[in-house]
Amino acid sequence: MTCNFAIVKLELVINSTPNGVEIALLQDGVLVELHKEQGGTKFGVGDIYLGKIRRLVPNLNAAFVDVGYERDAFLHYLDLGPQFNSLSHYTKQVLQGKQETSDLNGFPLQPDINKNGKVKEVLSGSLQLLVQVAKEPISSKGPRLTSEITLPGRYLVLVPFSNKISLSTRISEDKERERLKRLIQSIKPANCGVIVRTVAENKKVAELDADLRDLVERWDELYRNLKNAKPPKRVLGELDKTSTILRDLLNPNFSAIHVNDEGLVPELRKYLKVIAPDKEGIIKMQTTDDLFEAMGIHRQIKSSFGKQINLKSGAYLIIEHTEAMHVIDVNSGNRKGVQGQEDNALKTNLECAREIARLLRLRDMGGIICVDFIDMGDKNNQKKLYDELKLAMSEDKAKHNLLPPSRFGVIEITRQRVRPATDIITSEKCPCCQGTGKVQASILFTDEIENNLRYLSEEKKIKSMSLTIHPMVEAYINKGGFFKPSIFKNWKKKYDLKIDLQASTSLGLLEYKLTDPEGEEFPE
Repeated sequence: MTCNFAIVKLELVINSTPNGVEIALLQDGVLVELHKEQGGTKFGVGDIYLGKIRRLVPNLNAAFVDVGYERDAFLHYLDLGPQFNSLSHYTKQVLQGKQETSDLNGFPLQPDINKNGKVKEVLSGSLQLLVQVAKEPISSKGPRLTSEITLPGRYLVLVPFSNKISLSTRISEDKERERLKRLIQSIKPANCGVIVRTVAENKKVAELDADLRDLVERWDELYRNLKNAKPPKRVLGELDKTSTILRDLLNPNFSAIHVNDEGLVPELRKYLKVIAPDKEGIIKMQTTDDLFEAMGIHRQIKSSFGKQINLKSGAYLIIEHTEAMHVIDVNSGNRKGVQGQEDNALKTNLECAREIARLLRLRDMGGIICVDFIDMGDKNNQKKLYDELKLAMSEDKAKHNLLPPSRFGVIEITRQRVRPATDIITSEKCPCCQGTGKVQASILFTDEIENNLRYLSEEKKIKSMSLTIHPMVEAYINKGGFFKPSIFKNWKKKYDLKIDLQASTSLGLLEYKLTDPEGEEFPE
């Protein structure tokens, strides 16, 4: 496996709209994550509620809990956590006014529950309990819950009622692991466990201590909200998505945070001052109503959420969703190689593997995903493909598993999804049929034409040709201004082409022809 240690440039784009906040994460200018935050959204992952048992379901070894959502939330026995008895006792003491402080020092920890036990042995129909949202409501299902409460910070995760210290497996150096373990042992609160995140590596004690103090303050806030609570009630909300992304992703490669809402700037600066004081200067205020449009993000969204995903090389992916799974088909398209079919298949597969990893993360595709790569006979090439896909998916924080290519060249992936899938419409009403049908978005159509022009110019070394298109598309690509050349002029300059542009009503709106000077169409 070849590791790439090139510095990655990260940018966060926060686009405030009348319907909420849209958040895009760009990696070297390429869209890799997309989030939408509605004002006042509840039942987000990490939110903590005081709920009440609605009913026990022994056959499922689970319970349905009322947390205020229109459908009861689901809590499985295995998600109660070993320290459930301690949490339950603490909750009862606080609600009865017998627990006078949030501090767990001196709090009598209860025995762990039996990991192979039954739900009816631990829960009762009238029990009030603290639960945390592990999976947001999706489709017709209510939230998925856990009672193993965790409070995540920038460097650490606080786990009340546990005394265990765990370190991220990505911190590999033994000396550093031992340093962190000793350090956390000396500063952690009594009866609280701590998970050390990867970004804590090589951090000073002052930074880790400040992060831990913030988490202890959040636990104290939960205690204050719980004292007079009646179920169902949210007693502690997770940070909003903007702060969560900063908390989880901010690192020295974060070069800019673009925002178009002055009201968000003080909040961002305040948060950055806490977690990364030297990064306050990366916030860039933009005076535009639609930051996604100004930075070309809408274009990337349109090209990444359709059924067909075109790559610059001419290869493309077809993504289908069924009731049981997602299916992705890899096609070489008009990409042609001179090294032979096997080498061309390998290069196409490797390129598509990287794109598939990006799309899974961007579109938050979950469940079973079957990828039908181009067949390769060489076992070494199949291993290269498998290793490349594993490497490309290593940055994906969602839990996932990959199986090696099957005898038919199919790689099976399972990926956890905790939020509803993002639904992006990538079709437009067709003016030729008065809106009764839909066609591929025109912004993608011009990309398809450009891909073919690039292929003919750079791969086939053809510099003279004719392009015939519908008059409406001809007007669109010829439209320019004094300071902004047209799309057509950009094509000619970019690929050093001599193009005879013709408009014809005989072609459909999204049809085109590329011909040589003699009028013969170029073979695919």
